[in-house]
Amino acid sequence: MTPQSFSLEGNLIDLFAQQIYPAKIQIIAQKIAQIEPLTHTDSSHFILPGLIDAHVHIESSMLTPTEFARLAVVHGTVATVSDPHEIANVLGIRGVEFMIKNGKQVPFKFFFGAPSCVPATIYETAGAEINTEEIETLLKMPEIKYLAEMMNYPGVLNQYPVVMEKLAIAQKYQKVIDGHAPGLRGELAKQYIAAGISTDHECFTAEEALDKLLYGMKIIVREGSAAKNFEALAQLIPEYFRQMMFCSDDKHPDDLLEGHIDSLVKRALAKGYDLFKVLQMACINPVEHYDLEVGLLRVGDWADFIVIDNPLNFKVLQTYINGELVAQNGQSLLPHLKSTHPNHFTISAQQPSDFAISAQTTKIRVIKALDGELITQSFVQPIEPLNGMVVADNQQDILKMAVVNRYHARAPVWAFVQNFGIQGGAIASSVAHDSHNIIAVGDSDEAICEAVNLLIEAQGGIVAVVGEQKILLPLPIAGLMTDEDGYEVARQYIKLDQLTKKMGSKLRAPFMTLSFMALLVIPELKLSDLGLFDGQNFRFVDLFVK
Repeated sequence: MTPQSFSLEGNLIDLFAQQIYPAKIQIIAQKIAQIEPLTHTDSSHFILPGLIDAHVHIESSMLTPTEFARLAVVHGTVATVSDPHEIANVLGIRGVEFMIKNGKQVPFKFFFGAPSCVPATIYETAGAEINTEEIETLLKMPEIKYLAEMMNYPGVLNQYPVVMEKLAIAQKYQKVIDGHAPGLRGELAKQYIAAGISTDHECFTAEEALDKLLYGMKIIVREGSAAKNFEALAQLIPEYFRQMMFCSDDKHPDDLLEGHIDSLVKRALAKGYDLFKVLQMACINPVEHYDLEVGLLRVGDWADFIVIDNPLNFKVLQTYINGELVAQNGQSLLPHLKSTHPNHFTISAQQPSDFAISAQTTKIRVIKALDGELITQSFVQPIEPLNGMVVADNQQDILKMAVVNRYHARAPVWAFVQNFGIQGGAIASSVAHDSHNIIAVGDSDEAICEAVNLLIEAQGGIVAVVGEQKILLPLPIAGLMTDEDGYEVARQYIKLDQLTKKMGSKLRAPFMTLSFMALLVIPELKLSDLGLFDGQNFRFVDLFVK
């Protein structure tokens, strides 16, 4: 239970006065009642506002919101700006409602958005749709703070009626609109921003980010499990810190054990950037941009703050939310809570022959996965069919990849991908952005089929298969999440990751990278349940090249 009244002494990091001074903070009824400057304090610790993840898909942690919070508070995170479009693609508005209800069970501050693109494109099959009427239903809700990332930037640029209607509804309710426009620059970026879109977390070069900053957009610096843009964008912090924020976007549980937004703060400080500028990004900017009910250590604010050892180490010692101590000395004080298991998984087992590919020409298109990026490259590869069939080429590290629709009984769709490095087996996942069909990669039809069938039997999860060894992490909530203890889930995921790397993968986060091989709105070449997709020209292309 939150104490009604208590006080705390330490060195206050005042972000608005841009000063650090000894102070005594009085908390009454969950709010900051008084801040009394002192001439001296015996405490060597520092007190500052809590950290905020300005754009995250909680589902990517494979944890329910309550379990995500248990791990995040240890790192000083008190709030997230959360886009629930992963579960929305599986369950529709029912999935958004599940996230809100689950998150309310803990004091952590989840601020959800209305998913703007469900499904993400017309070139894939999702489990649900959120139409304009449901967008309006969501945006009317006090729990919904913004219109989540508008990924259909061609729809914005070409003024598709349904896209423009969603933007107009958000503006009607005075809700912020988040963006998603990788690689968009110049006049096209200006046109996209002019439609009312205020942020982007997809910049992978400083030049692209600068274009958007100069047109008035806020840039969110992303460092997730697969996509890592901090090094490319950090140079902009000194001049543009008032227009920038930090986010994780998609973070697996093992990485969440290691750190969250605190890791980005530490890295920025290690580069010599000014403490107040860095904390402006981590604390103030998300609150002001999204109008969040999060305190910033001012009299009258909610008592949302953290205690650290010092700004050099930035080790989080305590985390308070609404005056409640929720983490201390690396231990979460939030409870482990179970939940219901809503899901949408209707297909039956596959056969190895379903994954066989007859050679039609002697050249194929290959997706080239890039470590640390969501974008891919593509190239044309000569092939030597085996008994008239196209097979994986371990010598060239070109593996077979398949997407299996989990909502309808349809034949698998295939592609070939380079840089996964797996030999002697396969990995598969029911986390496949954004429609979350099953995606698998491996070097034989038998291994791919076995991995896929293990997921069908479990009704969702991630799995690695090599020889007789199989490791499965079930994800019974929408095929995306589990309500098991987050620390145990992280340990299970680490075992899966280790097995995948023993199979030869050199990718830092092979399962996260795999999950984005179906994300059509990020160029260059991806695979949906409907076919191989050219994300630059927004059209399907043939696997075989004449």
